[in-house]
Amino acid sequence: MANVPWIRAAHGRYAQKLLNDLFTNYTSALRPVEETENILNVTLQITLSQIIDMDERNQILTAYLWIRQVWVDSYLTWSKDDYDGLDTIRIPSSYIWRPDIVLYNNADSHFTGSMDTNVVIRHDGQIIWDSPVITKSSCKVDVSFFPFDAQQCRFTYGSWTYNGNQMDLQNAMDHADLADLVENVEWQVLGMPAKRNIIMYGCCAEPYPDVTYTLQLKRKASFYVFNLLIPCVMISFLAPLGFYLPADSGEKVSLGVTVMLALTVFQLLVAETMPPSENVPLIGKYYIATMTMITASTALTIFITNIHHCGPDAKPVPKWAKIFILQYMARVCFVYEVGENCMFLQPEKQDPGLPNKIIGETEDQLMSPTGSMGRNPTNHYSCTCQHQQLLRNIEYIANCYRDTRATAKRTGEWKKVAKVLDRFFTWIFFIMVFSMSLLIMGKAI
Repeated sequence: MANVPWIRAAHGRYAQKLLNDLFTNYTSALRPVEETENILNVTLQITLSQIIDMDERNQILTAYLWIRQVWVDSYLTWSKDDYDGLDTIRIPSSYIWRPDIVLYNNADSHFTGSMDTNVVIRHDGQIIWDSPVITKSSCKVDVSFFPFDAQQCRFTYGSWTYNGNQMDLQNAMDHADLADLVENVEWQVLGMPAKRNIIMYGCCAEPYPDVTYTLQLKRKASFYVFNLLIPCVMISFLAPLGFYLPADSGEKVSLGVTVMLALTVFQLLVAETMPPSENVPLIGKYYIATMTMITASTALTIFITNIHHCGPDAKPVPKWAKIFILQYMARVCFVYEVGENCMFLQPEKQDPGLPNKIIGETEDQLMSPTGSMGRNPTNHYSCTCQHQQLLRNIEYIANCYRDTRATAKRTGEWKKVAKVLDRFFTWIFFIMVFSMSLLIMGKAI
């Protein structure tokens, strides 16, 4: 162990001598090949370390990558025996020629490229350059199934100036390395396969090879389910209750408008997150469908409320409405008046009428022998006028009573029609809300 400092010093002297010998006549401006027609092979390997941000609105993915590039420099070789067995050296990457491999779909306004880290040079000329880089790449975001969507973002690397006849780009593995990936709170990484492509561009006749890594992402929807979807579902179930609310409360329309405003707020939150696109997200479609349903329910509520408040001047309920609504629909919707049986409706009793009874009893009393005219015949002519006036007054009262009963019956029938329609639309809209909720939740499974 006492000889360790001496060994290090010896290696240091040989490394300095090797560095001076290698770069005496070396230039970093030209490809390091012995013959001009030779193709320089570069191997590329990507390690995904972290997904920093996914900007859906601007369609930009920010990621932290480790990039390894391996190639052979024909001018940076030496014999290990001449330098005390020195196998590798590490020098700044700016000293040597480096391939101009760039990210084609770069979206960073301040493009800086890879970090100038050291390179590892082996005695046989193999160069390994590992550099970390934070990339901002363009990514086509499809939000059709938001928040249960999956995205595919591509990283396309290739030489900017060298064509395939000068430099060939190969991928070291058929996928990126995900062993050191830091888990993202919003996105789950499903894989990152790599594929080598040879592209013929319109500007040039030579082929240009590139390596494309496809990052496969799936959104973790728990945050959006609990903060956007479930509150919307709960608010949606309030819309059918507007039909169940009593018409005399005066709050039926107010409830529908309040629910509409609440859903509008959630719709604006989703619109601020999503990019302006023709593809409407799934949760946006659910909001629009729910708002349409609430608009229809509010309009029907106004119509039914108008029916409920039909006054004395309203026309009688049509015969078809009495049969279809007051009989069949009332049974289906379980709407019954007090005293009606849930299985059989009680037929209306024909009341002979209290006014006719009063008029008949009054005439009998006036014409009976014990009446006022029977006891005093001399007053027969004097009481005739009073008798007729009394009969006219009683007949007027009887007619008013008949009109009041007819009006009350007509008003009651219209109120029952409104009640049956309220109950019917309550069930219809509950089924619609439940079906739409199952449909949107089924996308999460």
